[in-house]
Amino acid sequence: MSLLVGLFFAIGTYLILTKSLLRIILGTSIISHGVHLLILTMGGLKTGGPPLLGLQDLPFTDALPQALILTAIVINFATTALFLVLSYRAYKVLGTDDTDQMRGNHDE
Repeated sequence: MSLLVGLFFAIGTYLILTKSLLRIILGTSIISHGVHLLILTMGGLKTGGPPLLGLQDLPFTDALPQALILTAIVINFATTALFLVLSYRAYKVLGTDDTDQMRGNHDE
């Protein structure tokens, strides 16, 4: 699982370093998916029994990492939608999604 997290981070970093806005947005989304997997991996299975009366020595999962991941997925969806709308608007106004061409002229 940790190799998959590393692969997501590597792909996301590669996409963020490109010049296209769409690839930058996809790169941030892939990195956030890598963070979700990292949190899920670090949560893992607990031993010793859940905090319920009468149950002992059963493996259980902690609900806190799952709640954090669910919240992070919703936030990631909202920010990705916002970035997509902003990049679409920038493309309509400027006519390009290349970040070098968006900078403008050298004398501005």
